[in-house]
Amino acid sequence: MAGASGVFGRHVAAELTAAGYRVLGLGRGPGNSVVADLLDRSALVRTVDGMAIDTIVHGATALRRAPMRHADMAATDALRTIGTANLVEAARITGARRMIAESMVFGYGYQDMGDRVLTECDEFGPAGQDRRSQAHVDAMRVKEQLVTGADGIEGIVLRFGLFYGPGGTEAMVDLLNKRRLPAVADRGRVLPWVELGDAARAELGWTPRHRDCAAGLAAMCA
Repeated sequence: MAGASGVFGRHVAAELTAAGYRVLGLGRGPGNSVVADLLDRSALVRTVDGMAIDTIVHGATALRRAPMRHADMAATDALRTIGTANLVEAARITGARRMIAESMVFGYGYQDMGDRVLTECDEFGPAGQDRRSQAHVDAMRVKEQLVTGADGIEGIVLRFGLFYGPGGTEAMVDLLNKRRLPAVADRGRVLPWVELGDAARAELGWTPRHRDCAAGLAAMCA
């Protein structure tokens, strides 16, 4: 699992382990089972060569705290594009049959969406954002395309909202206490919050042994 040591990744790894899966954490830090940089294709390929892995879970980000500036998203954008392409290559080398990736609802765009409820049938990664926001939207679109378009690999992407729960809420409260979050009038908007444990169980639902549990959630768009 890429990103197993992150806030969300720890929840996913715990759910997978409890369900009986052997989880190999992939990342640059020494606490990972597989130590490699997703942005270094050659090193990643050498590291995983000879491994046999059934399912790749991709939840890697470079966010140690909530991003306050566009520049704070640059490293994560690179992981979504270059890193995902390299991880798909690693999946092929290890014989993985399925790849489950984390995505975000912000890929629909950073603007007021109005009163209409968005669904999977709506365009993801649309053009027309301001230049800096467009880079993030493009990166989310590319990540999804790389995962779902990988030949010979079943690609599954889950679009999550804003996380809260153990490991996530504390960071948000700390920012609020330090007055580092901007004051924004919500004007009655409903933000897409999702509890970290629920999101982790959603990913578990798409693993090989649990696929039937989540099959009914797939959206069929004409």
